[in-house]
Amino acid sequence: MIIKAQDWKRQSLASDPQIANKVSAMLATIKAQGDQAIEALALEHDQQSVEEIPLMPFEDYQLEPELAKAIRAAASRIQRFAEFQKEGVCNRTFDDEYGQFGQMVEPIERIGAYIPGGRFPLISTALMTLIPAKVAGSKVRIACSPSNNPALLAAASLAGATKFLRIGGVQAIAALAFGYRSEAPVDVVVGPGNAWVNEAKKQLQTIVKIDGVAGPSELLALCDSTQPIDWLALDALAQAEHDPLACSIIVSDDRPWLVSMLSYLEGNQSTKKLLSGKQVELIYAEDPIQMTALSESYAPEHLMLCHSGIDSKSLSNYGSLFMGANSAVALGDYITGPNHTLPTLGNARQNGGLNVLTFLRFLTIQTVNDQGRKELAQLAEQIATAEGLIFHAESLKARQ
Repeated sequence: MIIKAQDWKRQSLASDPQIANKVSAMLATIKAQGDQAIEALALEHDQQSVEEIPLMPFEDYQLEPELAKAIRAAASRIQRFAEFQKEGVCNRTFDDEYGQFGQMVEPIERIGAYIPGGRFPLISTALMTLIPAKVAGSKVRIACSPSNNPALLAAASLAGATKFLRIGGVQAIAALAFGYRSEAPVDVVVGPGNAWVNEAKKQLQTIVKIDGVAGPSELLALCDSTQPIDWLALDALAQAEHDPLACSIIVSDDRPWLVSMLSYLEGNQSTKKLLSGKQVELIYAEDPIQMTALSESYAPEHLMLCHSGIDSKSLSNYGSLFMGANSAVALGDYITGPNHTLPTLGNARQNGGLNVLTFLRFLTIQTVNDQGRKELAQLAEQIATAEGLIFHAESLKARQ
């Protein structure tokens, strides 16, 4: 089925109040009972005890040579991009007639990275969450996952995890946020997860910083008639396989091309099922202007620009932009370097993806000289008086 752009609407993904209530109860129990509750929930939901797994050097995992080579290459590129992001971030000051003013950039000391391991052991997420924290300078980097897959452990080791806990779900997020055994609470929790993990992060964000609440994976591809049908179809299918609620949308202003795409996708039962379940949707737009408007409104997690009539500068709402059919989203999922932990559900209008700045704090320093004390105090006193803050005004008046 091909939908007209003006008739298409984002699928509603309302939060489940039952999950919210159950997560709230679980967190309350953990807060009251501590480690005992975390361990009981791990046995109930993970069907395994919480286990701290000592990490070995990467080479000691003896992975298949080609996989080991690929993981090393991915880690190198992710680190290079994180270092590139950090290049312009530094301690700076400026002086004027009133004193010296500046910023100090400090890493967040303790971070927790959640690495899903339910449907698939996400080796790449270990790299994407831990390496930027290491580049930022965070000293404590705790990885949590319900999986003990050797490749995932090897990736966590290579990425710089200082501790690995085999634990998943709500109990993992709580262990990071509240602390577990001898480990103190972390200051930030990052990483994707299922609805239960996301709800736990959402409810705990008043006591710990989070990278965001991720929804199902999204792809929006803007295509002209010159694009290879099979490549774009496979890109759509690749993102749709992340999650039963994931959605890939292919938009074109060339109806015959979309008809060919539809025919390709209906070619076998598995892809046809994704179409009927609206995990892959085909949209016809009248022109590049309508395509651009749809993209800006949707604000997709992954945006593929494969249309010669659309200028990338006209697009600003996306998690990551993939320019041209060569730039497969799957490359970004694993190895190009920019982070694959990206905003979903339209949140790209407000936030970018996980990056090295997620793990940094910008602190400000103010050194006021005698001239500043006198002249700035006179000005500030007027504002304090207008606000009715008496002691603010008195503090300023005393310094004139």
